[in-house]
Order: sequence, then structure tokens, then C-alpha cells
Amino acid sequence: MSQRPQQPRPPLGRLEYLQALVTEFQVTDSSEAKEQVLANLANFAYDPKNYEYLRQLQVLDLFLDMLTEDNETLVEFAIAAVLKKK
Repeated sequence: MSQRPQQPRPPLGRLEYLQALVTEFQVTDSSEAKEQVLANLANFAYDPKNYEYLRQLQVLDLFLDMLTEDNETLVEFAIAAVLKKK
């Protein structure tokens, strides 16, 4: 029996991509992965086009939650992201 070739996935839209990052952040146990994902989310905070998506996904709350973490890198990324939003 021959298998049908897999259809390529359509590219994710901006909202779906940001949702995937948030989900990855929430489910991973790796500190390194959390740092990388939070850095990516912080970088998206630079672009005003992303603000409504970040707000919808409650990413600002995620940044604020990270301010009390023991991991200094997560705290630094969260501070940078919150300051970018002003």
C-alpha cells in the first residue's frame, strides 16, 4: 500500500504563531526553552501591530507573573517587555 504524501501545513498567522509560543512557554519544563520563548515574546512586544494579539493572549499578565521568578533571565526579559509597551 502506498501512502499519500503529506500536504504541507499552511503557514501560521501572527495570532496563531503567538499562541503557539505562549503554549510552548506554558508546557515546557526546560528553563532554557522558557527563556528563549519569553525572549521571543518580548521581541514581538516591540511591534505595535502585535499589541492587540498579545493583549488577547494575556501575554502582559505572563510578563508580570515572571517578575517574581527566581530565574533572573526571565525577570530581565519580562521587565524589558513591560517597559517596551509604554
